Amino acid sequence: MKVAKKNKHEPFTGLGPDLVLGLAEQALGVRCTNMFRPLTSYINRVFELEQVNKQGLVIKFYRPGRWSEAALLDEHAFLLELADQEIPVVAPLVQQNGSTLGSAQGLSYAVFPKRGGRSCDEYTDEQWLEIGRLLGRVHNIGALRAAPHRLILGPDHSAAEQLAYLLAGDRVQAELRDQLQEVSEAILSEIRPLFAGCEQIRIHGDCHFANMIHRPGESFILIDFDDMVTGPPMQDLWMLLPGDVSESFVEIDLFIEGYETFRPFDRRALRLVEPLRALRYIHYMAWCARQAQEDGDTRAIDGFGSREYWQKEIGDLKDQLLRIRQAPSTFGNML
Repeated sequence: MKVAKKNKHEPFTGLGPDLVLGLAEQALGVRCTNMFRPLTSYINRVFELEQVNKQGLVIKFYRPGRWSEAALLDEHAFLLELADQEIPVVAPLVQQNGSTLGSAQGLSYAVFPKRGGRSCDEYTDEQWLEIGRLLGRVHNIGALRAAPHRLILGPDHSAAEQLAYLLAGDRVQAELRDQLQEVSEAILSEIRPLFAGCEQIRIHGDCHFANMIHRPGESFILIDFDDMVTGPPMQDLWMLLPGDVSESFVEIDLFIEGYETFRPFDRRALRLVEPLRALRYIHYMAWCARQAQEDGDTRAIDGFGSREYWQKEIGDLKDQLLRIRQAPSTFGNML
């Protein structure tokens, strides 16, 4: 008789309403209705719940093996510090165990108050000013303390580790592995001097339009600090821009005006936009590879790991290397 292969993440993939609702009630000492609504998440398992008083909750179960408990608590500490300064984020609730982190069946989880809102595809001038003020305040708090258990964003830390992971084993076809290594190492060598001496603080790390939600008549709310890292503050700006630096002068100027209401902005850091974009490419490839390694599949992109996939990624990295080499060393008085 054929025995089914056991899924090592079975508790994580098999989360159901009875267990989840019970854990939320136990964690907070509340009663919930029968609402149990799975929410989209590429990495974690996230569910919307409702208390009997109609207040909404969101419970997040963290993917096993991705972050240590200490790293999760680094994220939570940052969120609590931000919330304490009335900066609009969604911080985890303190549970009856005295922590923001619960544990059951080998899984770590946190519970958050539900905050509704929508993302904006384009920002008005006033919204760019508001985003600048918001991130200036976030970075002021981010600079106060370290996050010793989170990744350090840069060519000699996270990127080098992610590249080593990609090149190990048989994740990349042998005939393409050397090409991937050559162009990636050329990028890291090219950008290393730009990161030397740049400020490294706690930042959101994945600050794009979908993680900046808006409610009519209220300020933006910065959500999903799951990819929080220690890195250059510029990381929290470039993914919001409508194009590269040369196409975004108006938006950058407005952002800086708002940002400098609370914190100085180092305009030299604009040189990091294309290097950070390159690091994003490497990070995303490694993220997909880890998904495939863990699950035998990936929900992120069709055809991951195929020869065609790696050929396209190598081509994109070569294009990005050219963009980095052709970028101006300074933007002078253009801003």
